[in-house]
Amino acid sequence: MANAAATFGLALGLVVLSPLAAESLSGYDSTTGDPLALLGGLLLLGPLYGCPALLIREIAHRLGAGWPGIVALAAAFGVLEAGVVDQSMFALSYREVPYWDDMLRPTLIEPIGMAPYMALSFVGGHIIWSFCAPIALVQALAGRRARLPWLRWRGLTVATVLYLAVAALIWNDHRVNGEDQASTAQVAAALAAVVMLTVMAWAFGLRARPALGERPVPRPWQVGLLGLAGALGFNFLPSTWLGFAGGVALAVAAVGGTVAASRSSRWTRRHVVAMAGGALLAMGISAFFVTPLGDVPPVPKYAHNTVFLLGALALTGWAMRRAGESRHPGAEVSP
Repeated sequence: MANAAATFGLALGLVVLSPLAAESLSGYDSTTGDPLALLGGLLLLGPLYGCPALLIREIAHRLGAGWPGIVALAAAFGVLEAGVVDQSMFALSYREVPYWDDMLRPTLIEPIGMAPYMALSFVGGHIIWSFCAPIALVQALAGRRARLPWLRWRGLTVATVLYLAVAALIWNDHRVNGEDQASTAQVAAALAAVVMLTVMAWAFGLRARPALGERPVPRPWQVGLLGLAGALGFNFLPSTWLGFAGGVALAVAAVGGTVAASRSSRWTRRHVVAMAGGALLAMGISAFFVTPLGDVPPVPKYAHNTVFLLGALALTGWAMRRAGESRHPGAEVSP
């Protein structure tokens, strides 16, 4: 009974942390500084972000796909969210966001109705903050349970149904009230990308794990600083073709460096936690420079930013202590 309760607590923790990292930490919405509105929002955002994070973790675990599989599935859900559910990837205006046009126009490719900078920002944001960082931190808190499944088939079914129900609600709201609808071709292209990324995750599960060497790797605190710097750079990229190129370069450098380092037996859970924590802290710092939607007074805004930044710092410290110095081969699911 105690084990079941602990496992349920881990699953619930991921369902809650994912939307907090994806939405609340950045402080961009009109709910910023309103604790009751933030709690109420979890009723929708928990299933929308937390259930996919849980499903990604559980599917990757069962496939034996490791972190490459987790990233591929996170990208698949990111494309599904931005390209199909809320269709923000293809919207020329969205939720009356006053700066939408400024972000969209510099890289808009009119024949396909999409701005690559926006697509990179949305999907990259989902990969980092909606899914991978929360998974890494909660798994670190799990200790030995990080290598075990947290859900049985009943739990997987409930998580799937909750996600689909909320996703359908948001899709229908956008269809009825949204200013821009994605075309059939755009939705089909997004779904094709989702299928391709899912197949990639499955393929990672079939791949033999690489042999580990003793090559040196940066210390966890150095990895954390690199994660912080890289995520800050990603957040402050200009919405231009130069910004898009910079984002792609950051992504390639982050993926390449992490893959190379994780093939060393000196790569530990603490390195993964440090990277995830650096990304959370970057978003918490960036939030101080964000102007929320609506009319949010300065005091609640900056109180919100401070509380969430301190919370991200505390969570990262807790996860670092729990992670210990356990060996973490790059091909494993557990960080």
